[in-house]
Amino acid sequence: MKISSGDVEASKLDYRAFTESEIKEGWRLACLIRTSKDISIDVPPMTTRPKAATVGVGRQVILRPAVQKRYVELEDPTLHDQRTDVVRLLDAIDDIEATVSLDAMRSIGKVLRASYFKVTAVFVDQELIDVEPGDTTEIRYGIAYDLGTTTVVATLLDLNSGTPVAVKSMLNKQQPFGADVITRISATMMDVTALDRLRGLAQQTLGELTAEVCEEAGINPLHVYEVALAGNATMTQLLLGIDPEPLGVAPFIMASASYPDVQASELGLAIHPRAKAVIMPSLGAYVGGDIVAGALASGMDRDKRLRLFIDVGTNCEIILGDGEKILATAAPAGPAFEAASIKCGVRAASGAIETIKIVDGDLVIGTIDDTKAIGICGSGLVDACACLVQLGLLDHSGRFVSEEKAKEISPLLANRLVEREGERVFVLTWSREVGDLSDCVFLTQRDVRELQFAKAAIATGWALLLEEFGVAESEIQQVLLAGSFGSYLSPASAVKIGLVPKLPVMRIVSAGNVAGEGAKMVLLSAQERNGANALLDEIDYIELSDRSDFNDRFVERLSFPV
Repeated sequence: MKISSGDVEASKLDYRAFTESEIKEGWRLACLIRTSKDISIDVPPMTTRPKAATVGVGRQVILRPAVQKRYVELEDPTLHDQRTDVVRLLDAIDDIEATVSLDAMRSIGKVLRASYFKVTAVFVDQELIDVEPGDTTEIRYGIAYDLGTTTVVATLLDLNSGTPVAVKSMLNKQQPFGADVITRISATMMDVTALDRLRGLAQQTLGELTAEVCEEAGINPLHVYEVALAGNATMTQLLLGIDPEPLGVAPFIMASASYPDVQASELGLAIHPRAKAVIMPSLGAYVGGDIVAGALASGMDRDKRLRLFIDVGTNCEIILGDGEKILATAAPAGPAFEAASIKCGVRAASGAIETIKIVDGDLVIGTIDDTKAIGICGSGLVDACACLVQLGLLDHSGRFVSEEKAKEISPLLANRLVEREGERVFVLTWSREVGDLSDCVFLTQRDVRELQFAKAAIATGWALLLEEFGVAESEIQQVLLAGSFGSYLSPASAVKIGLVPKLPVMRIVSAGNVAGEGAKMVLLSAQERNGANALLDEIDYIELSDRSDFNDRFVERLSFPV
């Protein structure tokens, strides 16, 4: 943030994060500021609509949602037919053995008589949740949520046809408490009010997205009868108001792998008052419901090919399976792919460099929305390092080559390797003209190291799974890159830096938002809900933190492939 009045001394970390001119203008890292006097600050606006994957790889399912409607025309009660309203209604529906809640009972009598006993009964699973006047069988909706640490996606589904009718995404409003799950867990440990505040922010996020998808589709939120939610274990427990502290300290224990029936109202959702919420089960503290949903959508338990599933993020989840044997693990990749630890790093928003290619020995840079570059996001960072490795401007160890060697191997780009405030950087975009460093976007040696640490953690994860499985890299028939970041990551660049196994790029597929796809599937098919729970028994989790050889293997993977 920027200090607009008052005096706050800059720390060593401030000097690493900002330029001399920015320091003079008052820019400081907010988390390090300590002051005993009044100051005024300016906080830059936060992007609330990042570029995010809203669809992903999925499977066709038999359309049999838990939400069912039955239209009936009942005979009026008489002195000779004094059946109760509930019995009269359920006697006319012979294919559902229903239960009726007290809340639903309160309205049945009034609705039956106001509509002359011509009504539509609404069931979720076996429970009667409402009786609506007239024939409303063509109106039934559900919402699937992907509750990500960074981005949340909501998809409104027409449960009659199985088709999505509206999709919206936004940043998780918990961001002020930290960019990753560990900082949010830490917040609840240091402040007794933080859990309630984090829960409220998650509910606000879901609530706003719910209103937006309903408005876009032009439907009444009261016609949303069920929702499904896929999130990692921490996001899920925070949403449900469950203390996440045991997730953040060894031995990393979840409150529960699966959850009982939840009313959507408990999630703060303004939809049908008796709507149900399905919470995807979690495999472990760091392989949560979002990954179980992704495994369900991508058919990791069905496809007989040897496949590697990688959800790239701050915490990277990895699954390896052939339909019979399935292994999973989690690797601590850190914030590099979110560009949080990168000098010129920005989120995937307008103006972020997202693609970099080499054409005729020169760089061709692509930004989101084709606007002026303001920084570099995760996919651009991977492309940048891959291109520099390909050209030879980054050596095998990840170090920038000398000025003389740069001129020899890449005459067109050698002048981009410059000294800036005491460190060598590679300039991606000049400010106004070649040589102008006042407001340029650049890559530092430290940025390269951050990427190396992230990709080494992930590569060590999948390499150890391959070893446990007893197979070689070359035997992998498909690699699925999941999540928003995986959707925009270049497979060729991922191979060049060693993020994924060295395979033909045709075997590497951007899977997109498979967590959201899994959540959709459990809304569209009650059978798939059982399949999600079955995955907990079918997948074996491998914990990396207690592997004595992890550090050695990690160091081996730091270098870029030759």
